[in-house]
Amino acid sequence: QVQLVESGGGLVQAGGSLRLSCAASGIIFFKAYTMGWYRQAPGKQRELVATITSGGTTNYVDSVKGRFTISRDNTKNTIYLQMSSLEPDDTALYYCSARQVVSGITTWGKGTLVTVSS
Repeated sequence: QVQLVESGGGLVQAGGSLRLSCAASGIIFFKAYTMGWYRQAPGKQRELVATITSGGTTNYVDSVKGRFTISRDNTKNTIYLQMSSLEPDDTALYYCSARQVVSGITTWGKGTLVTVSS
């Protein structure tokens, strides 16, 4: 059974940086998954932040382009989200996702909270 554990969230001032990590377990072939980060702010729907394919192709929501970088280490079954120039609007619970390419089945982590103070 696939399990995802996020870490690295916390409280940071506007303009600061954080690096989120997501460790995947229970996956035999990590490269069979497209990995992603999503976030959900209070009172809002969950939204896509960034995704990365097994080959390293990335996709970002417009609001984070140029500020956030998603990466993956296929040897460690881990993905990262480097967040810079953080803004109060980035405050949210950040979730890691793993979508098996063939089946389309998506697994979610429990989230890590990022709070950006102004």
